[in-house]
Amino acid sequence: MVRLRQFAIFLVMFALILTVSHFYMFERINYFLQLTPIPRRYTALLFGALPCLILVSLPLMKILPRFAGAVLIWIVYPWMGIAFILFATLVAADILWVILQLIPIGAQPELKLQYDLGITALGVTGVLCGFAIWKGLASVAVKKITVRLIRLPASFEGFRIVQISDVHIGSQINGKWLQKVVDKINALNPDLIVITGDLVDGSVEKLHQQVAPLAQLYARHGTYFVTGNHEYYSGVDAWCRHISQLGITVLRNERVTICSGAAQESFELAGVDDWGSRHFAKGGPDLNKALSGRDPTKVVILLAHQPAAIHEAVQCGVDLQLSGHTHAGQIWPFTYLVSLQQPYSKGLHRTSDSETQIYVSSGTGFWGPPMRLGTDAEITQITLKAGSNSASVERA
Repeated sequence: MVRLRQFAIFLVMFALILTVSHFYMFERINYFLQLTPIPRRYTALLFGALPCLILVSLPLMKILPRFAGAVLIWIVYPWMGIAFILFATLVAADILWVILQLIPIGAQPELKLQYDLGITALGVTGVLCGFAIWKGLASVAVKKITVRLIRLPASFEGFRIVQISDVHIGSQINGKWLQKVVDKINALNPDLIVITGDLVDGSVEKLHQQVAPLAQLYARHGTYFVTGNHEYYSGVDAWCRHISQLGITVLRNERVTICSGAAQESFELAGVDDWGSRHFAKGGPDLNKALSGRDPTKVVILLAHQPAAIHEAVQCGVDLQLSGHTHAGQIWPFTYLVSLQQPYSKGLHRTSDSETQIYVSSGTGFWGPPMRLGTDAEITQITLKAGSNSASVERA
């Protein structure tokens, strides 16, 4: 009942934001371009129909066949990204308009200035959207970082962990795309592979063929997965069973010991359920359970989808947390809003009150609009080194 009420509140707020933002965009375009009656009528119909289509698409995506759902998604999601950027540029144009009203501008006619601002805003939107779509659909690059851990055993010097996160296999991202990612990961010859949640958007029944390339992943110490919030939207138990069948170890408030071999040295790899899963029946992260009975002298690397898990990780003495979830904001300036919900939005950081470090992936795929602006998709190669912790303590 609580979840239903929360969803209803979210839906009402989402509908309100869509309505207000689209009304604002229509009014500003009409004002800046001084539209004549017929263009104004068609523009009003367009900006009235699009938010309705977005709202209707949410339930339709769950019941339509994959192809039909994909067609709908490729209309709705790109528009959501375009609308976000258009809204931002129009707000910027309004701010500039107010500034210009306070500054003498000579004999330039007011209507000419309005038109120039409108054309500039639309032109900037077009350029930014084209660039964002190109970035969103571009090949995923490998990002290489080094993490120094004070307690790292000598035999793990140079140990390579490859992380992917927020892949979002669904109607927009398919198995062919995933196969390229798998090939890139295997080419890195990793010691360990981790998938930090939000792998899928859809049921096992619809997507089992699309995730099949994951069975080809190979690392000397195995591949490990933890749930993200989207697994809970898509049938978490069914997906955990299916992912296990692909040869990937699912860690649900559990840990495993990673041994180096002849040196008999090891570290603990723990994984917890998504931070938001506590709102679901029988769900919720439980780091204390995952770490119960561990040797406190050993390094602990934690897989947790949301950076918000870092607070508990610090209390439990975790050395390194690997997370995702944020997409680094995906489309600027949404990046700034992410920091209101998560303590870190991207990159490597050391917490201010402990030796615990966190790395937040910008995501391997995308969610919603097939766009990235000011952010980059990544396959992350993390090389472990022994030594002093030197990560930044600042927010991304």
